[in-house]
Amino acid sequence: MAYLLFTGLVLHVLSICSASPPNFVLLFADDLGFGDLGCYGHPSSLTPNLDRLAAGGLRFTDFYCTSPVCSPSRASLLTGRYQTRSGIFPGVFYPGSIGGLPLNETTIAEMLKPLGYATAAVGKWHLGYGANGTFLPTQQGFDQYLGIPYSHDQGPCCNLTCFPPDVKCFGSCDVGVVTVPLVHNDKIKQQPVNFLDLEKAYSDFATNFIITSVKENQPFFLYYPSHHTHYPQYAGTRAAGHSLRGPFGDALFEFDSTIGNLITTLEKMGVINNTLVFFTADNGPELMRMSRGGNSGPLRCGKGTTYDGGMREPAIAFWPGVIKPGVTHEMASTLDILPTIASLAGAKLPPVILDGFDMTGLLFHKGKSKREAMMFYPIDPNEKYGLFAVRLGKYKAHFYTRGATHSATTPDRDCSELALNAHDPPLIFDLEADPSEHHPLPLKDRPDIQAVLVQIKKVKAQFEATMVFGESQISKGENPDLEPCCSPECSPKPTCCHC
Repeated sequence: MAYLLFTGLVLHVLSICSASPPNFVLLFADDLGFGDLGCYGHPSSLTPNLDRLAAGGLRFTDFYCTSPVCSPSRASLLTGRYQTRSGIFPGVFYPGSIGGLPLNETTIAEMLKPLGYATAAVGKWHLGYGANGTFLPTQQGFDQYLGIPYSHDQGPCCNLTCFPPDVKCFGSCDVGVVTVPLVHNDKIKQQPVNFLDLEKAYSDFATNFIITSVKENQPFFLYYPSHHTHYPQYAGTRAAGHSLRGPFGDALFEFDSTIGNLITTLEKMGVINNTLVFFTADNGPELMRMSRGGNSGPLRCGKGTTYDGGMREPAIAFWPGVIKPGVTHEMASTLDILPTIASLAGAKLPPVILDGFDMTGLLFHKGKSKREAMMFYPIDPNEKYGLFAVRLGKYKAHFYTRGATHSATTPDRDCSELALNAHDPPLIFDLEADPSEHHPLPLKDRPDIQAVLVQIKKVKAQFEATMVFGESQISKGENPDLEPCCSPECSPKPTCCHC
């Protein structure tokens, strides 16, 4: 009977897709912790729209990104490949970075374009800018782009307004570089960006893209990597002061409000029942910012670390009439989104090694995940040390641990201690019984755990044997002349870049 029900549901989905190709809306939060949303248990976060998606869709408890920092995580999301393959390491891109996501990598947008999809990206790119915008989204399969091409703290912000009427941004952000620009396609529209109006501009851009695509009978892929809730938080008049949680809560509420606008637009345009909406985040919370830095809930540590607090994220899949409401404890990852979209759209997979798995069985029938293991690389992976940790089923083994400045200020010194700690034998945790990774399992007199370790080592060895590190794009360094400037001939730089 179960098989017949599953088969019927798949046929129903295929009939929808054959009549009209499905649309895809991919929502990606920034520096958001496992415990930051109302639907994941936060007592004062105001996230009514995400809570609605969780109530009406499939909420994940064991969903992972591939890196505890921004750029590598985004590369994996869009390519379905660990960041080590594309060379997006160590760390993140900066305004003057010479490298970027290699143009021979195939993004979700590039995969969908041959099928006639309209594609747009809005928000934080952070996969390189390059000479004359070489690495912008419009060079990576997206028809349109509006956003800041990197983190909004990667430019002076102490004199910028982050909250109305004129509350200056908290902290100084990066100095000695150009102010943060707003880019439309490949042209700088505003520099520095106006944070009070930014989210409305994003919301208007995204909703207009949906409306236009539907009117032109064109299937669409909308990618919205938000700046929220990365430091420094900001919010316009529609969100400021509305949350009980202060600046972080207001920023999160503003992001949630835009999601509500997108859902309303999908409903008004009559395509909500033919659209997969998927929400997750790039990495864990920046705990060093304290109350302005997010919350990893019961998970250990946060951004910058390979503990689960750094890489285990909230995730929600929403598709009314197709995905049944519920919660899944199956393991899945941002790597799995590209193969899943390919399956649903009937797209041809890129002819490269992919690290993701098709999630359609999991999404449509709450079935078993095809993903049996998750690999954990640090922010600076290299072939000498390889993987820091491996999760196989409910067990996770740490071969190396290291804290991060991003996760400082917590009482747990392992979150911020920067020394590299090698573990032989590795630390093994049962993540179902101990999601906080506080109580390593003993190997002595435990043949069952010894057998688990043997299997994990086997999986690790097999994976590392197939891993070919790409040329590091971030190690190519920086060139100040590549920093985006709306008046490229002005002087003195970077302060003259203002328009």
